[in-house]
Amino acid sequence: MDINSGYKLKNGIILPCIGLGAYKLGDRTVSSVLAALAAGYRMIDTASRYENEAEVGEAVRKSGIPREEIFITTKVWNEDQRNHTQREAFEASLQRLGMDYVDMYMVHWAIEGRFVETWQILLDLYEQKRVRVIGVCNFEIPHLEELWARTGVLPMVNQIEIHPKNTRKELIAWCKAHGIQVEAWAPLGSGMVLGLPELAEIAARHGRTPAQVILRWDLQNGIAVIPRSTSPERIAQNADIFDFELSDEEMSAIDALNENWINPLSGGDPNNVTF
Repeated sequence: MDINSGYKLKNGIILPCIGLGAYKLGDRTVSSVLAALAAGYRMIDTASRYENEAEVGEAVRKSGIPREEIFITTKVWNEDQRNHTQREAFEASLQRLGMDYVDMYMVHWAIEGRFVETWQILLDLYEQKRVRVIGVCNFEIPHLEELWARTGVLPMVNQIEIHPKNTRKELIAWCKAHGIQVEAWAPLGSGMVLGLPELAEIAARHGRTPAQVILRWDLQNGIAVIPRSTSPERIAQNADIFDFELSDEEMSAIDALNENWINPLSGGDPNNVTF
C-alpha cells in the first residue's frame, strides 16, 4: 500500500486512501491544496459549507496536474435540503469549482424529512454522469436503512467522524457488510486526541508521531482518511504512513481508547441535526 493506493467502490471507481480535508482552511486553502498535491495527495475534500470551493478549483488548476488525476469531493448543505434547492446547489458548486463534474458528491447531514429526497437527486446526478460517486456523511444505521428501504440504493461511501476516542465499530461493521466504504473525517480528533499517552508510546516504538499512528490505524482498518492541515510539513508527514505497520496488539490498544466521545468541534449530533 502507498499514497497512490485506494479502495475499490461498488461501481469499480477507486477512492484514494488518503486526501486533504479542506474544512476551515480559509485563506490558506490554495496553498494547503497545492502543498497536498505536491506531497502526492490526489484527493481533496471540500463542501459548499466550507466556502472554499473556488479556492480548491483554483489550486487544482495552478497545480498543473490533469483534472482527471485528482479526486474532488463536495457536498450539499443542510439549508439546500430544507429549501428543496439541492439541484441548484450542485450547479453552484460546479460553478465555484470551475469544473464540469465532481468525483464524489455527498449528502452532508441527514436532515429529517429531506435526506431521502436529496439522495434521490444524487441518484439522478449519478445516472446523468454528472458525478462519478455518490455518498453520504454523518449517516447512522437507521438513516442508511431508510435510504435502502425507500430507494433500494445504498451509498458508495459514508464519511463519518472516527478517531481513537470514537471508533464507531458497529457503524463501520454495518457499512462494510453492506458494501459501503467508510471514510474518516477529523481522524485526529481536531488534534484533541494527539496527547494520549498510549498513542505516544506506540509512536515512540515506531519512530513516528501520534498523528501518523492514528492514520495508520485507520488504513489498517480499511478506512480512507482526510486529515486537515495548513502546514506543508505536517501535510507531507500525514502521508508518510506507508512504510511501517502496527501490530495486532497495538491496533487493539488503540481500539481500547474508545469512549464514544463526540468531538465538541464536530458540529452536532447526527441524529438531531438542527443547524
